[in-house]
Amino acid sequence: MDHFNDRDGLLHAEEVPLTEIAERFGTPCYVYSRATLERHWRAFDRAFRDHPHLICFSVKSNSNLAVLDVLARLGSGFDIVSVGELERVLAAGGDPSKIVFSGVGKRADEIRRALEVGIRCFNVESESELTRIDGIAAELGVKAPVSLRVNPDVDPQTHPYISTGLKENKFGIDIHEAESVYALAAAMPNLKVVGIDCHIGSQLTDLAPFIDALGRVLALADRLCASGIAIEHLDLGGGLGIRYREEHPPEPAAYAAAMSHLLANRPYEVILEPGRAIVGNAGVLLTRVEYLKHSSHKHFAILDAAMNDLLRPALYQANQEIVRVVSETDADPSHYDLVGPVCETADFLGKDRTLALEEGDLVAVRGAGAYGFTMSSNYNSRPRAAEVMVDGDRTYLVRERESITDLYRGEQRLPSETTTVIA
Repeated sequence: MDHFNDRDGLLHAEEVPLTEIAERFGTPCYVYSRATLERHWRAFDRAFRDHPHLICFSVKSNSNLAVLDVLARLGSGFDIVSVGELERVLAAGGDPSKIVFSGVGKRADEIRRALEVGIRCFNVESESELTRIDGIAAELGVKAPVSLRVNPDVDPQTHPYISTGLKENKFGIDIHEAESVYALAAAMPNLKVVGIDCHIGSQLTDLAPFIDALGRVLALADRLCASGIAIEHLDLGGGLGIRYREEHPPEPAAYAAAMSHLLANRPYEVILEPGRAIVGNAGVLLTRVEYLKHSSHKHFAILDAAMNDLLRPALYQANQEIVRVVSETDADPSHYDLVGPVCETADFLGKDRTLALEEGDLVAVRGAGAYGFTMSSNYNSRPRAAEVMVDGDRTYLVRERESITDLYRGEQRLPSETTTVIA
């Protein structure tokens, strides 16, 4: 459920018509619903209420300060993968003791900063990373809390680009090698082993891979306990999918019930890293039809949003629902490819969609709250879109639209006396 609903022929974000937002802030524009964000976060929190847990929102899915602020006020933790995400969480009021730091390539400066602010845990992905963290912790005179991200070799049955739990993926430590790496970590003087981490992929719509992965992780935990290595928490990662068009993913309550059955009588705190499942359907991309173009083979609706604004359709062949903002129209329905102005054939937001469209119409790409703006770019020297948060009947500009001068801010021409060399 989300709070984007049709009222009297107008698509609203909570109490605000999207037409009003387009008129005030222009297009393309990302629009987020605070009520939806809070509802989805609380759904996870309630689902695990009978088990000690921490919900760590995946910052990579949407790192806008207003989004992070809303979740921090609920008491959320955060899953980060860079020092930039760390600083965003801190700027938004997040509690560093509720931050877990994931990612395969943590730089020394990133590790140092995370230790300085006192994060909850590093999810470590290699022996070399363990050595690096141990050395930096020694310099700072602290004990670094670590868990190992293990790769359970479970097929998540999702798009290959967002599959992360197979043995051929770059992520994690092979679960069959994990015990020896845990022994290495336990012997390092400046590390404290606190958990096991596992994240098998994104946009999963079936519980079976989660159950399979958890069973393998619990077996590893039992072996570690037998060897004298105490584990305090299990980080189950994220990955629960959402409905974009025809998918039917399980609700957080069903996910929790399946996990809790395996976790019964286990002493571990559970850490979860949902991102898409919290913010995906809490946002839409609002865009306008610039031109309708008809050929003998295709009908095109050329939008003012493009693949630089929303990359998922081009990168993952994502199939997101696209709807008219104003229901009433004199246009006849037709089959359209909805494309952008970028100079790539892959620049599309939707293909073969039946819509009644006229030039100037507003359309909304639903399910755009996750991996939308965070994956956007300035390709073709296009300024990135504005971001707006709706809270009831109030509307806030939470990121200004980039200006043309923003595109080359920080760049410089060569000095005028530079000699031009002609090859």
